[in-house]
Amino acid sequence: MRSLLTRRGTLAALLLAATATAPLTATAQGRPITIVVGSPAGGTTDTLARVIGRMVGDTLGQPVVVENRAGAGGNIAASFVAKAPPDGNTLLMSFTGHTINATLYKNLGFDPVKDFTPITMVAKVPSVLVARKGLPFNDTAGLIAYAKKNPGKLNFAIGAQGSSLHLASEQFKMATGTDIVNVPYKGTGPALADVLAGTVDLMFASTVNVLPHQKTGSIQLLGVSSKAALPQFPGVPPLAQTVKGFESQAWFGLFGPAKMPKDVTDKLYAAVKKAVESPAYQERMHTEAASAVDMTPEAFAKFVAQDVQDWAQIIKASGATVE
Repeated sequence: MRSLLTRRGTLAALLLAATATAPLTATAQGRPITIVVGSPAGGTTDTLARVIGRMVGDTLGQPVVVENRAGAGGNIAASFVAKAPPDGNTLLMSFTGHTINATLYKNLGFDPVKDFTPITMVAKVPSVLVARKGLPFNDTAGLIAYAKKNPGKLNFAIGAQGSSLHLASEQFKMATGTDIVNVPYKGTGPALADVLAGTVDLMFASTVNVLPHQKTGSIQLLGVSSKAALPQFPGVPPLAQTVKGFESQAWFGLFGPAKMPKDVTDKLYAAVKKAVESPAYQERMHTEAASAVDMTPEAFAKFVAQDVQDWAQIIKASGATVE
């Protein structure tokens, strides 16, 4: 096992603005780093947390564990991290719901902006509109026509209330004038499992989760939420070809509690940046039709604050609510 002095030297080399005399912080003392995820195992947020966590752990020479605290659209996990000590040992891997929930929920018990230290974004991921087998249509135009003739008969599995996938379904219904019932779940994994089982009809699911099923014939792939077609999904058209202007994608990013020291934030950012820029991570994101993203903590903080405002307009216009 490396000595503390050796480990300190290794860590110092990773800091963006380190000095040779910088004091050891809590995260440099070998204590485990816990990345809290607000969804069950198997969803995109969980998958990214485990991939990033493993690579960050290797860089920092520290154990990194992922803890799933699913429920309330990610708010249970976010509330837990907001109240944790700001020492860099308890982090949150969150997603678009972090900024959506600022408007969608009336009594969060925490502030999505003020109660966190943004570290960096790690990925942007478009989604796929999928349908269970056996429905009397095989494309988006057919879905819209059927839904208009049969209001309230179809349902949408909502992988996490307050997520971009939830808002994608609301945007779709608003843009097409259709009445489709929402069925909320605690995560993308359980929701997609029920679509595969034929229990629910439709779902917006991330490309990361849909890819393993695209060639099995177990679900119908009606369209992708990106502006252009995705080479990873040959033959699946953009929804915008049928629903003019439709586009949706999720972002995923890492946060710490508010008032986390700058040296801790910078050290974590440097380690995550190294992971995001690695060929292995870049290739994995491309394969899964996702984009690897790197933002400085300052840029990510500005993005989060603006995203709260942008989603507030969409939520108010769509009338989206939580159940």
